[in-house]
Amino acid sequence: MAETTEEKKADADSKRVHTYPLIRHSDMNDEMKTEAMELCVTACEKFASNNENAAKMIKDAMDKKFGASWHVVVGEGYGFEITHEVKNLLYMFFGGNMAIILWKCS
Repeated sequence: MAETTEEKKADADSKRVHTYPLIRHSDMNDEMKTEAMELCVTACEKFASNNENAAKMIKDAMDKKFGASWHVVVGEGYGFEITHEVKNLLYMFFGGNMAIILWKCS
């Protein structure tokens, strides 16, 4: 059976890889969110093959800039349930399938 052009287009859209940062959820103010997003992109590009070092770089920078108790998870294919301080959560994707969650809790 021949596929229609609409089916081909829908299939192509579902397989699109996003190479730009895609914020899924954030309750940070705009200034903090922009800085955190840029930091996450820089860390993921610098440590493309080492998620642990990327997470450590993000955590250390956020601790210095916005105070202690930041937590970071960088990776693919994980789920989470967290408790965080209000206005201190960022969940984003970068490079298609790399997920980063960044939150503060004391």
